Amino acid sequence: MDLRELYQEVILDHNRRPRNFRVPEKTTCKAEGYNPLCGDKITVYLQIEGDVIQDLGFQGTGCAISKASASLMTDALKGKTLEQADVLFTQFHDLVTGPAVAPVADALGKLAVLAGVREYPMRVKCASLAWHTMRAAMTNTDVVSTE
Repeated sequence: MDLRELYQEVILDHNRRPRNFRVPEKTTCKAEGYNPLCGDKITVYLQIEGDVIQDLGFQGTGCAISKASASLMTDALKGKTLEQADVLFTQFHDLVTGPAVAPVADALGKLAVLAGVREYPMRVKCASLAWHTMRAAMTNTDVVSTE
């Protein structure tokens, strides 16, 4: 199996069986995100204690890239501080919008499977929707759109 096939399998797995596709019991903030180009809609829920994301989840509908990105994001952010989450947001955004840079991809672990969307500008918004929505939740912004 080549690397591209492996990446596709990880994305398909997270789309079929999304992790943290739920509302956490003790949600402290949330935000809704919408991608009008393809119809993806997502709500991200955060449980923040102090400055640590103790738990998070998401619900909504969307394409495989959107759902897989949200699933991978929730796995990556659980237990992180708000500052670490903000750094991860920037690194992920750079990964999907900038030139291919191996050190950034290496630092992101499983999230690097979404690096290929940079080749498809219409898909970048699908991959980044959950991230923008999470950031909106962190700053108590209710709704965010990719437009």
